[in-house]
Amino acid sequence: MSVRLVVRTFSELCITAGTLIILFVVHLLFWTGVKAADAAEGEIDALRSRWAREPAAAAPPHPSASAKPSPRAPYRDGKPFATLHIPRFGSGWEWPVLENTEVTTLQKGLGHYRGTARPGDTGNFAVAGHRRTYGDPFKDFPQLRPGDAVVVNDGTRWFTYRIVKKPYRTVPTDTAVVDPVPRGSGFEGAGRYLTLTTCEPEWGSSHRLIAWAHLDATRPVSAGKPPELAG
Repeated sequence: MSVRLVVRTFSELCITAGTLIILFVVHLLFWTGVKAADAAEGEIDALRSRWAREPAAAAPPHPSASAKPSPRAPYRDGKPFATLHIPRFGSGWEWPVLENTEVTTLQKGLGHYRGTARPGDTGNFAVAGHRRTYGDPFKDFPQLRPGDAVVVNDGTRWFTYRIVKKPYRTVPTDTAVVDPVPRGSGFEGAGRYLTLTTCEPEWGSSHRLIAWAHLDATRPVSAGKPPELAG
């Protein structure tokens, strides 16, 4: 085999490999984003349609009220039950929150850690989301700062949480970050908390970034959006 043939064959293989790499990157950066955006929009539309069919004349009492809340139906696996807004990430930033953190669920929105609290309840409402790919919902996660609002809408009430510290870096096996009183958060004793988790580094998954918040305010949806989402 001539040197010229070897060089030409090697060059063709490099071109083919480069093309495949480019196509893979396009798939990760573009196509998964398109699919995720469509899926998330569909989940939010379905959620709003359900809320419109089942309007609440008045929001149920907040768990802090003296009245004992009536039993609520369990969340359905892979189905949306709320929307989540983080003004720090932009005025139009809105993603559905679905039950469980399975791979297919996180391709459609944010995932609620099964077994953690519901929005507004005593305990830890824990939510996971992709840092990159599938819409990059938590791409700007490191920008979160103390005092930032995280607003959740479950169809009857708005729940406004406040971030308490800059994102915390840990390993995937550190499951105590989603405990009812999350370890490392600085919280002491029972409360109404929120935990957000995503992958770290930006294009890897060897670690996790964690952000904690506490419930700051609630209001019925009939009263309109909270001030944090106004405008």
